[in-house]
Amino acid sequence: MELIPGVWCAIADGLLRVRADRDLRMLSSAVVGGGFGTYRDILNLHVNKGYASDRPEDDLRSAAARAGVRGSFVGLMTAAYVERAGIARREVDGLRVACVATAGVTNATQAGRESPGRLLHVPGTINVIALVDGRLSPAAEVNLVATATEAKTLALLERDVRTPSGLVATGTSTDSVVVASTGAGVELRYGGPATLVGHLVAECVREAVGASLDRTSAT
Repeated sequence: MELIPGVWCAIADGLLRVRADRDLRMLSSAVVGGGFGTYRDILNLHVNKGYASDRPEDDLRSAAARAGVRGSFVGLMTAAYVERAGIARREVDGLRVACVATAGVTNATQAGRESPGRLLHVPGTINVIALVDGRLSPAAEVNLVATATEAKTLALLERDVRTPSGLVATGTSTDSVVVASTGAGVELRYGGPATLVGHLVAECVREAVGASLDRTSAT
């Protein structure tokens, strides 16, 4: 499936792969390739519920090799089934945006209210990949991480997802986010909810996370 021009998504054998025909600028909190960088591949690997490793990057690199990924990549992990990913796309005034999300909430938490060490190794992760066919400033990239996180939390609030102790969930303790952009067109300086790019990313994240939550809860 083509998400935005030149960027494709495929899911097979427990691996979700977003592949670009050319380099994408990325900012992420990923296990592999976190921070700022330039890559063509984003991988989201399903792991078993009992998974525990001091070197998850090794397992991601093995999965990348099996999938034929050459060179560096951004790598995420989740115990959620990647086949239940949510995908959303938008295009307004020539600006194209998409999101792919996988959502497991066994490890739901409320940021700032629960212990930092609680349930760190319990399965349940929300991984969000936001794609923009545009040229983002570094500030806009950081801004979009915040905007995407707000939209993820909104999807949880709309479904009244709770932590094991009954608090309203704002996410899980192991969530990751990737913001990737093609570099096309004029620079987009900002990425907050008041901007077109921020609004479209937020819409896509809310829809994609919500769809993955709904598919997971329906099984």
